[in-house]
Amino acid sequence: NSLSRPNHITFTKVNTDNQKDIAQTYNITAMPTFMVFKNGRETQRIRGADPKALDAAVKSLASEAESSSADASSSSSSGTWIGASLPRGYSDITDSVDLLNLDFLNVDSEAGNARTVFNTAQPSAISKSSSAAGKDWIESDTDEQLMMYMPFQSSLKVHSLHITSFPTEGDDDIGRPRTLKLYTNKSNVLSFDEAESIPSTQDITLQESDWDAKTGTARVDLRFVKFQNVTSLVIFVAEGEGDGEKTRIDRIRIIGETGEKRAMGKLEKIGDEQGE
Repeated sequence: NSLSRPNHITFTKVNTDNQKDIAQTYNITAMPTFMVFKNGRETQRIRGADPKALDAAVKSLASEAESSSADASSSSSSGTWIGASLPRGYSDITDSVDLLNLDFLNVDSEAGNARTVFNTAQPSAISKSSSAAGKDWIESDTDEQLMMYMPFQSSLKVHSLHITSFPTEGDDDIGRPRTLKLYTNKSNVLSFDEAESIPSTQDITLQESDWDAKTGTARVDLRFVKFQNVTSLVIFVAEGEGDGEKTRIDRIRIIGETGEKRAMGKLEKIGDEQGE
């Protein structure tokens, strides 16, 4: 259906002769019957052939479909910009990143810093406006490779990653990431030599078709069974797209489920002695 939107609007047809339990559960007494559900709850029911009611329902769905298409360019309910639709049952858990202990290697100091990619705001490249604080993205420095270590405040189940990267206008030397290697539960950042010599948790090769033209975002689906109880993630950008000498990343979003908070170390009280 032209109004369908993955994870937002889905159409389904039920044969009541073959699915009598469903027909009984929803008390279907007239044919045809059209039902509209939102967040698992029935919001509208049209019994029989009612052209006016159907026309109104279709117009309402068309409006929602249009809004859904724009969702990726707007804020989510948490106020965080999301560059791709969220898979059903999972949420944006990027706020679980321990921003104080990030460690990124080979980042150009003239662009943004490590925290930039977790900025909750929409990338300036979408509106083609210049950020008041300068470049709101990171670029690799001496070559196309980047090493990004991100510890988490909680143990996570990571379903997917949203990586946003806009080609820099007028500069063919700066491109999007192409080959990624992911490593889980490392206690610190890996050196480039170390990353090349140890097995990764998952390797990913991004194709040009993976990037959304409007939001500059690629959704990276992970082997979920390998990303349970994740306390840290290393993303190694091994290769960039094309012949560019540098790699650019505007935003990273982590999608999945949060678990128990990690113990971040015990605070010791000072001055318990009498007179202190």
